[in-house]
Amino acid sequence: MKEIYYIIQKEFLQIKRNKAILPVIFLMPILQMFVLVWATTMELKEVHVGFIDKDNSVMSRRYYSQINQLDCFICKYFNSRESSIECLHNNKLDVVIEMPMDLEKHFLRGEKSIPQISINAVNSNNAEMIRTYLDNEWQVFVNSYGGNVKKYSGNHLTFRYWYNSQMDFKHYMAPGILAILVSLVGMMLSGMNFVREKELGTIEQINVTPIRKYQLVIGKFVPFLIIGIVDLLLGILIAKMSFSQPIRGNIFTLVLATAIYLLPLLGISLLISVFSDKQQQVMFVGFFFLLIFILTSGLFTPVESMPRWAQMLNYLNPMFFYIRIIRGILIKGASIADIYNNLIILFIYGISMFVTAIYNYKKVI
Repeated sequence: MKEIYYIIQKEFLQIKRNKAILPVIFLMPILQMFVLVWATTMELKEVHVGFIDKDNSVMSRRYYSQINQLDCFICKYFNSRESSIECLHNNKLDVVIEMPMDLEKHFLRGEKSIPQISINAVNSNNAEMIRTYLDNEWQVFVNSYGGNVKKYSGNHLTFRYWYNSQMDFKHYMAPGILAILVSLVGMMLSGMNFVREKELGTIEQINVTPIRKYQLVIGKFVPFLIIGIVDLLLGILIAKMSFSQPIRGNIFTLVLATAIYLLPLLGISLLISVFSDKQQQVMFVGFFFLLIFILTSGLFTPVESMPRWAQMLNYLNPMFFYIRIIRGILIKGASIADIYNNLIILFIYGISMFVTAIYNYKKVI
């Protein structure tokens, strides 16, 4: 046990003297939480709408006013379809709404007559949200306008949004950004620090000592497990202070889950370091795996929307389990009983990675 303590002490001294790592450890969580959470929002903030009014009736003008009153919609009248579509092609407009002639007349007769809507779908996610917005607004407008349209008089559905009642996208994205922050510490910094000793030649001095391989590995990676947890707590503090991130679960449960999550990441990092001789190699290979982990974890897109093979591949992705854990604890208030299956998988995954890495690590004694 003394050997592990001395190695941990040496690692903290080495990290303290490394001027390249210290800024990353303390500045990275601040920059990520202040920049990435706001930058990765998928909410509609500004939608430029071209409005063509061929009907020029009370109904069409009232619909224009209703759309223009939406916070994220900026409407502008156009005289011709050609000029509006040209602006759509040049990315000056996001959507073109064309009110057909005699719209109000057909509407009051109970005949079908609807606007024609053209949406810029280069960004398919934004296009789908715009379509949903406009479809809902048209239904509201039709029901409120009256005329000879038959209104549905039955029971109406009532919606209640659980866990994120304000539908604030930042509260959903902040836990995901925290997961990226912890993953960068676990996969990148630890591996680069290990290989740096190879480059400097100091690892050879440790290799000829009677310290066992598992003692060396534990001593070198425990500091980064502690740093990962400290960065997590710092990120949560920033999220709480900057945009009131809800923390409905037990913070100690989250710390325990994060420590278990770091096991497979540190094991993968060690396995990469065993076969690498340069820090650049660790960086490139680590980013390769980390990019796959992030994109398939469900952080930005639902896992259920992915192909079946990608969903199966996620069982080898530790971030897939951690995203569910951290969002469950912070947003839903999940307890250990709710997440223990994910914790068991991560623990077994981490131990297997460490055993594989230690077995492949070559030491003289």
